[in-house]
Amino acid sequence: MFMNKKALITGVTGQDGSYLAELLLEKGYEVHGLIRRASSFHTGRIDHLYRDPHEDGVRFFLHYSDLRDGARLVTLLDKIRPDEVYHLAAQSHVRVSFDEPEYTADTTGTATTRILEGIRMVGLDCRFYQASSSEMFGASPPPQNENTPFWPRSPYGVAKVYSYWITRNYREAYGLYAVNGILFNHESPRRGETFVTRKITRAAARIKAGLQKALYLGNLDAVRDWGYAKEYVDAMWRMLQAPRPSDYVVATGMPCTVRDFAATAFSHLGLDWTEYVKFDERYLRPSEIDALIGDPSKAAHLLGWKAATLAPELARLMAEADYELVRAEMRSRG
Repeated sequence: MFMNKKALITGVTGQDGSYLAELLLEKGYEVHGLIRRASSFHTGRIDHLYRDPHEDGVRFFLHYSDLRDGARLVTLLDKIRPDEVYHLAAQSHVRVSFDEPEYTADTTGTATTRILEGIRMVGLDCRFYQASSSEMFGASPPPQNENTPFWPRSPYGVAKVYSYWITRNYREAYGLYAVNGILFNHESPRRGETFVTRKITRAAARIKAGLQKALYLGNLDAVRDWGYAKEYVDAMWRMLQAPRPSDYVVATGMPCTVRDFAATAFSHLGLDWTEYVKFDERYLRPSEIDALIGDPSKAAHLLGWKAATLAPELARLMAEADYELVRAEMRSRG
């Protein structure tokens, strides 16, 4: 147990943030999460963790902040004084980044500098994790590892490359314990509904229940390395426990096409995907990435981390979870 440690998580309401908060609370951490102020609640993934701060023994706290507000970030870093900072927040949808490139550059790229500079200005003796992405590799041929050249193919990928290098720069220039976790695609039942894996499993569940007739997708031939987000947050934590800071690829090493993921998800619910999946060019990216397949051997060797859940099992797991959600919604409607 790590009873005296404090962690700060940006993006705590997201898929990764919610799993990471669970993991750190289980390890005895005091966990602080940053959330954006909104007129509607968007804390569904972490509601089960939240307790009234007036109660005794509370170890999970939420703070309003915005990645574009450097002064507020500095204030919170000084107030919380975390031992570990996990920077997960970003505009993380690749297709949307083509529509909002400037916003993506600011929140996915420049925001990392604001946090690192805040840590430096406050003089925190903490360890920093930057959520880097396989999208940085882009068109570089697989398998991709820590030495593969970056060749991003989207504004999101470009912004992540900036964050990667600014993290390394602060490590080398100021001696900060700062690491990049280069995570390949990682999914779960908590994945946002506009991301392709969740879009597939949710559609399969709704079609099975008679609530939807078809699913429209873009490039079915895209190859990705899909893993289970709940396992990947353990790799994040392990990176910050290592004796020296370094950068790591986190992946399964196993390829899977969008077509195969869809076929597995639909088959799990007793459906033939070819009868329901339709092509829509609107979901194609202006510049595509053919294949992202990670080589996680460094993480296995130095961190003792290895993925346990591969894409077929993940597709079945997510399809089953979405079908349970659909059935619960139908029961609640009477």
